[in-house]
Formats: sequence, C-alpha cells, structure tokens
Amino acid sequence: MVATKNLPRLQKLYREVVAPRTMEKFALANAHQCPRLVKIVVNCGVGRFLENQKLKPEFRDTVISTLSTITGQRPVMILTKHAVANFKVREGAPSAFMVTIRRERMWSFLDRLINLAVPRIKDFRGLAKDAFDQGGSYSMGLTEQAVWPEINMANVQHSHGMNINLVFEQSNPEMSRFVLAELGLPFVREEEGGRRIR
Repeated sequence: MVATKNLPRLQKLYREVVAPRTMEKFALANAHQCPRLVKIVVNCGVGRFLENQKLKPEFRDTVISTLSTITGQRPVMILTKHAVANFKVREGAPSAFMVTIRRERMWSFLDRLINLAVPRIKDFRGLAKDAFDQGGSYSMGLTEQAVWPEINMANVQHSHGMNINLVFEQSNPEMSRFVLAELGLPFVREEEGGRRIR
C-alpha cells in the first residue's frame, strides 16, 4: 500500500477530505461505498486528417507528441471497426489516438487539468454540469492543446483538440459531480433562478 505522505496531492485530498464529506452528504455507511475515480481516458480523433485512408505523418507525430507529453504515456492508435460510406471511411482506417491513465499518474494528470489547463481555456465560464453518464463518469473536451503549459505551440505543426473522460465506479451523476467539485473542477455556477453566472 502507498504511504499517504507519498500520494499525489489530489489523491491525498480525496482520501482525507473529499471521501469523508461524500460519506456524510450521501449518508454512506462506509468508505467502500464512496465513488471511485478509476481511470482517465484521453483521446484525439484523427478522421479529418486522413488522406486516401492514411493518416498524414506530420499530424500523427503531433498527436503522439502532445498526448505523450501531457500524460507521460505513449498513445495507442484506434482503427475503425466498420466501414461508413457516408463519411468515406473504410474498415481498418485510423480513427483516433487514445491514452488510458490510472493510479498515481491519473491523479497527477487531474491536478494539472484542474489547476493549469482549464484556467487557460479562452473565454472560460465553467464546465458543463450535465456531461455525466448514468454511471457517474464525466466527459469534457478541449478545443486545442495550447491550454497545456508543457506544449510549446511554436514547435507544433497542427492544432488539435481532445476528449477527456473521467471514469468512476460505484457512482451516479450527483455523487460524481460533488466529488469533482470538491476536488476543484470548476463547473458553471448558477444564480438563483437558474441563470448562468458569466
């Protein structure tokens, strides 16, 4: 078992503060009933950069470099499973690059996402509160990789966005929203009457 003092900052915050608050708010009998963030999946679609069903090498290198830099892991290429005539996509063509992050690396990534990347989003007014699935997992998108401070856009040939999925176990939308808000994820705030605060 990892010593508490060696845990990433957000993981320690979750164990010592957020989990007890979650138990109290939702009247959970023990800590094993708390929502658990088990993995973060980061992916980048590349379908629009296909040329004759092949991915342009310069774009492939940009995506691999970006995802490797921000996650500390090399992404895997996802190929299409079915042909889609309307989108001129053949079976087996590249469709996305994906990285799955777990354990301490996951918590460090979430910390950087909340405290470094999200505040750099242009015209940011808060993240959507309703982007949860029934199991409590949360999905968000970034329109460009420039929000990550470790990415030097002067050395980047192509700008691209990415999807980030925070995957929870034994949760629901309300519980996951509470946990993420307690960890510092900045959701859209609302005034009385339901209007968004700008």
